[in-house]
Amino acid sequence: MAAPALDPSGSTVVEPGVRRADPARLARRLGLTGALLMAIGALGAGALPVPNPLNGLRLIGLPARNATLAIALTYAGMGMLVLAWLWIGRMLSARGAIPPAPDRFSLGRTGILWAIPLAMAPPMFSKDVYSYLAQSAITARGIDPYVFGPAQALGVDDPLTRTIPTIWRETPAPYGPLFLMAGRGITALTGNDVVFGVLAHRALALCGIALILWALPKLARRCGVEPGLALWLGVANPLVLFHLVSGIHNEALMIGLLLAGLHLALGGGGADRRMLGGARGADHRVGLDDPPDWPRVVAGTVLITLGASVKIPALLALGFVGMDLARRLGGGWRRVGGVAALLGVVVVAVYAAIGFGTGLGFGWINTQGTANTIRSWMSLSTDLGQLSAQLGILAGLGDHTDTTLTIARGIGGLAAALACGWLLWATLKGRVDPVTGVGVGLGAVVLLGPVVHPWYLLWAAIPLAATKGLPRYRRFALAASAVIAVVVPPTGADFNFRAFQLPLAIVAGIVMLLVALVWVRRDLRREQARDAAVTQLPS
Repeated sequence: MAAPALDPSGSTVVEPGVRRADPARLARRLGLTGALLMAIGALGAGALPVPNPLNGLRLIGLPARNATLAIALTYAGMGMLVLAWLWIGRMLSARGAIPPAPDRFSLGRTGILWAIPLAMAPPMFSKDVYSYLAQSAITARGIDPYVFGPAQALGVDDPLTRTIPTIWRETPAPYGPLFLMAGRGITALTGNDVVFGVLAHRALALCGIALILWALPKLARRCGVEPGLALWLGVANPLVLFHLVSGIHNEALMIGLLLAGLHLALGGGGADRRMLGGARGADHRVGLDDPPDWPRVVAGTVLITLGASVKIPALLALGFVGMDLARRLGGGWRRVGGVAALLGVVVVAVYAAIGFGTGLGFGWINTQGTANTIRSWMSLSTDLGQLSAQLGILAGLGDHTDTTLTIARGIGGLAAALACGWLLWATLKGRVDPVTGVGVGLGAVVLLGPVVHPWYLLWAAIPLAATKGLPRYRRFALAASAVIAVVVPPTGADFNFRAFQLPLAIVAGIVMLLVALVWVRRDLRREQARDAAVTQLPS
């Protein structure tokens, strides 16, 4: 018998010719089971249109007839997928992304398998996609979407208006002209068909995710991070699967264009030789201190501006691109001014081309505060404003909630601006790499902003997945993503639960999850026993 060989990790012995089972196999199956349960539950518990096109169908309409069971299936699936993601993340963190941890291809296969059921199911967690459809239809009819909301432009009885949560029916579009131009094309293809319109918008979101899949590993290599680990934290994240794939938010397109632009503008896929060391830097990759490749810089600036033509926060990335370029050209305010002028010309040219080319102009600038009408419990500044107002009421000073909210949100905006200013200065001085600056800067904008939704956190989480964050940051990101992923009900807004319905569904979902975990633990013990038998074979 041939002598056993050491496993690449150096910790186990594996018989030559015997292939070790994929360590992520059981976790992948658990997550896939969860995704399938979510897809089935979405037929009754998803953010379904009004009227529900599944009503009356014999088999596929069954989940809609028992919403409690559908919600229970969805919550059980959410728990399985989140735990499976954490399980594989623990393998990567504990092993440092070396064997026997899953490799990049195994991780990619896992993420795709989990995404497929969610991409084929009705949307969950949010009804924003119905607002996209209505605003796209308004644009296609030649009405200004930055002046009129769906109720005024289409009428409250229009099938594209009826599913929109009541609070958003009167509000004009807060999205950039590029997104509405794409939506106008979708309307031309799908008309008033809500189902095909949702699928078309999901295809657009998947295009954005494809850009993330392309750019994130390149940025990770540039920052000296294992690409598989970056993809796992930044793309297979439950927040991405739940809110970009299933929820169909246009953050997918914004972040995809932003990351692709960063990759081009920052000089390619090379890593800083000082960061990676001589051995890693000897493969002819572009270093951070090499001269800028100006055609790539312009192309990257165009892509980032296109991302900001979906949602305006993407424009912050150009500040860090500019500071990094100025540093590489020698630093100093004169260089900063010259680079800012160049980037500014490109931005103005792109915005002018889109604004005049689409006929939408620049009305979107006046609608950026649309979302501020809600009071988001995840927003620190909003929470402080409401807390101050309640304290004032208790003290007998009267109800001044609007005033305290305005002051608290103003302080939050000022704090975010100061944080971004410091990060830009640190990037110019070479103390902060631009990818980290973009991630932390967008994180400050989100966390200190007036409105925070779970998918807003992806503005920061996805770029930061490519950076050399401290292990404690990665552990925090894993834990935070897991918790936040399950705080939003799968039904979206405007769903009226009976008093007993949601608690009963959650309890039933937990029971299903526990049964699944018992089953997985049994299979895990069986697999560990089989691996132990292989590693103890005599030489």
